[in-house]
Amino acid sequence: MPKLKPTIQRLLPILLLFLASPLAMASDKPPDEMNIIETILHGGPLIVMIWLCILGTSMVMITYIIQLFMTLRVDSLAPKALLDSLASSVRAGNFQEAWEICNANKVYIAQVLRGALERLGRGKDAVENSLIELSMREGQIIKTKISYISVIGVIAPMIGLLGTVIGMMGAFAVLGSSGVADPRGLALRIGEVLMATASGLFIAIPAFIFYYYFRNLATIVLVAADDKLRHLMEDVPYDEIQGIHVGEGYDGSVPQHAASASSGLSQKVSSDAVACPVCGGEISSGQTPCPHCGTVIDWS
Repeated sequence: MPKLKPTIQRLLPILLLFLASPLAMASDKPPDEMNIIETILHGGPLIVMIWLCILGTSMVMITYIIQLFMTLRVDSLAPKALLDSLASSVRAGNFQEAWEICNANKVYIAQVLRGALERLGRGKDAVENSLIELSMREGQIIKTKISYISVIGVIAPMIGLLGTVIGMMGAFAVLGSSGVADPRGLALRIGEVLMATASGLFIAIPAFIFYYYFRNLATIVLVAADDKLRHLMEDVPYDEIQGIHVGEGYDGSVPQHAASASSGLSQKVSSDAVACPVCGGEISSGQTPCPHCGTVIDWS
């Protein structure tokens, strides 16, 4: 901060000269010959600051609108190339590779699917609950940006109202000093009041229009992206990958205890196998006919 003081001290006279010179030029002209900028400058430093706030608010609103037009699209939330890559990894059973793809991308579908893949070994219900939970969380982040437009729509008329109050103070000052003998000065002050009010409404009206538009659009595109996610995970063999670990520090393999349980189950099934009395092929106890020779076997 100490380093900024000399800079501010050098820039302050230039700023005051910049504001004072147009104000002096505007004050020499009659009200009916002033343009909008000269009328604003005639209102004094407070009116100029209010108009700078209105200008900054409008620029923020335009920035958010452009950003939301680029973001709130199905192709942005769930890019086709990313979906194809994830679908290929999931169909091949490379769930760790799918997690790494999601971890490397910051789009909506990747952030939701990454958390669901980390719960893959807990079963289908855990994955579906994770998809619902994470989609709500990521969707709320997107909707928060939309709410900023609503905030701008509320603040802009208040800024215009502040300019209206200040302008009315100037109008009453002119009326008190010269009465009705200076109708041009009074009309100029009233014009400043109306311009401040109109500027706030000029920002607030499109802000609310775009707020409701983007709010409805967000619901549509989020539902479409969630449908693509569920379609991506509907063919996952949850029973076969029970206990699998996917995520940071894992390689997507089945843990030892799950592999042992699967091996024990396989051995139990194998122990029930017997030889066919006709062809000697291995069949399960009670199975008929024999899949090797087609003989109907009477197990009684």
